[in-house]
Amino acid sequence: MLRYILSRLGYMVLTLWIIVTATFFLMHSLPGTPLKNEEKLPPLIRDQIMETYGLKDPLPVQYVNFMKRLVQGDFGQSLSYDGRSVTEMLLEGFEASAFIGAQALVFGVLVGLLLGVGAALRRGGWLDNVATVIAVGGISIPSFVLAALLSYWVGVKWQILPAGLWGTYEHTILPSLALSFTVIAQISRYVRTEMVEVMDQDYMKTAKAKGLGRQAIVFRHALRNALIPAITVLGPLAVNIITGSLIVETIFAVPGIGEFFVQSIQVNDYTLIMGVTIFYSILILATIFLVDILYGVIDPRIRLTGAKE
Repeated sequence: MLRYILSRLGYMVLTLWIIVTATFFLMHSLPGTPLKNEEKLPPLIRDQIMETYGLKDPLPVQYVNFMKRLVQGDFGQSLSYDGRSVTEMLLEGFEASAFIGAQALVFGVLVGLLLGVGAALRRGGWLDNVATVIAVGGISIPSFVLAALLSYWVGVKWQILPAGLWGTYEHTILPSLALSFTVIAQISRYVRTEMVEVMDQDYMKTAKAKGLGRQAIVFRHALRNALIPAITVLGPLAVNIITGSLIVETIFAVPGIGEFFVQSIQVNDYTLIMGVTIFYSILILATIFLVDILYGVIDPRIRLTGAKE
């Protein structure tokens, strides 16, 4: 198991380095500079500012300097937020982003499990049909489209919940619902499919012949085996929530990291772009890493195969 974990950590570090390097050079290929009102600045002042932030150095030198600071945990200062620390800005916006993301994931997994199990036990019934409609809709409709619809109908038209902004718990419900819909659809679809397949296996018939109760058969035998593929997709689902929250936060005016990311791209704030990208990359890679470990715990064959590799 230790060798399996170390190999996954190695892949995680390598992937993060590739993301950081690619983002750095792609970012500097964007037209324009991060200076505000650049056309109004005297050339001397412009050169002094560029020199202060190290933007006049050759690109390879800037890359090496950035990597040195990054190893020390320093993302630098924002170029568009009056020299604010990028690290402080990320920590400031993380609370809101993490709350709606975690709430969406927990709610989506719980509802998806219940819906998938119910649909499998009532094949061909109304609950199975509802689960199918939700699965198709959740996969087809992007989270930002659903966010706009929820904001307009539930927030503006019906005035049941706040249409945007941030303050009370009620402000977190609609963003979380918009992000959780894909999770509900995916989890219910995978659990339903696997549950139907597992329930028809010979060992399930043997368990029934031994006189085990329906609850024990469903939760002790069927659901545990059906959870393996569902856990596998938790990584991509968490990634969808993390990346989808960028636009959803903007729609609901949530003061999270997504707001900083959108604004940083608009003004070419190099340090903030890199900080947000690295931050999200670490979250995504850490989520995938945890899912890999959890998958290896549930199915030991996975970690044995990984150790041989």
